[in-house]
Amino acid sequence: MDDPVIRLWHRVGTIRAVFALVILAGLVGGLVIAALQTQHDDSKADPVKAANAREFPVSSSSATPSASRSPASVDEADALAKAKDAAAEASTEAKAAEDEARKKAEEEASRSKTRTSSAPPPTNSAPKYPVPSSCNVYSGNKKIGCAVLVGYGFGLDQMPCLEKLWDKESHWNVSASNKSSGAYGIPQAVPGSKMSTVGADWRTNPETQIRWGLNYIKGRYKTPCGAWSHSQSSGWY
Repeated sequence: MDDPVIRLWHRVGTIRAVFALVILAGLVGGLVIAALQTQHDDSKADPVKAANAREFPVSSSSATPSASRSPASVDEADALAKAKDAAAEASTEAKAAEDEARKKAEEEASRSKTRTSSAPPPTNSAPKYPVPSSCNVYSGNKKIGCAVLVGYGFGLDQMPCLEKLWDKESHWNVSASNKSSGAYGIPQAVPGSKMSTVGADWRTNPETQIRWGLNYIKGRYKTPCGAWSHSQSSGWY
């Protein structure tokens, strides 16, 4: 891909070359016109002098350079000074145009880099804990919990969060109870009798308790990792 700065510098170089050619043509044309005008004026100004000059030519050694070349020299010097001034002005304008083009190109490159560097990083919703390859890495009530979790449509990536959540609440003990709050079972339902909506065996069946607990989590926190995050920040879920 072409660099925009290089393309702009090439264009500015072309412009400066055109300026130089125009100035040179003007300088040469001015000098020629001035010389022709001087000769024409001299021949018309004094016909007698012109005739005498033809009849009695003056040698180059006896002529006075300052007297015979003075008007033309003044015109030439004036034309040369004007040409130099025009060339200096054109060079200044070309340099300013070059600086402006380079500045704009650098600003655009900077904006492009900023836009690129400020793009948001890709999101990663993976849990911070190792994801099990299958539920066979667990045993006992945790293995039952993993199987029920997958049956509810959750991914295995949610199992590490559920494991930590119910480790904290009950150590996955089906008979765990809190006398002060009335919480009971693996998910620590308050009161424990709420789990009867899933099965009458809610006091002793870990699967019944786990199903109730996952229903509760799904309705309130959407995922086990959402429930675990809330538990970490507030101490309960």
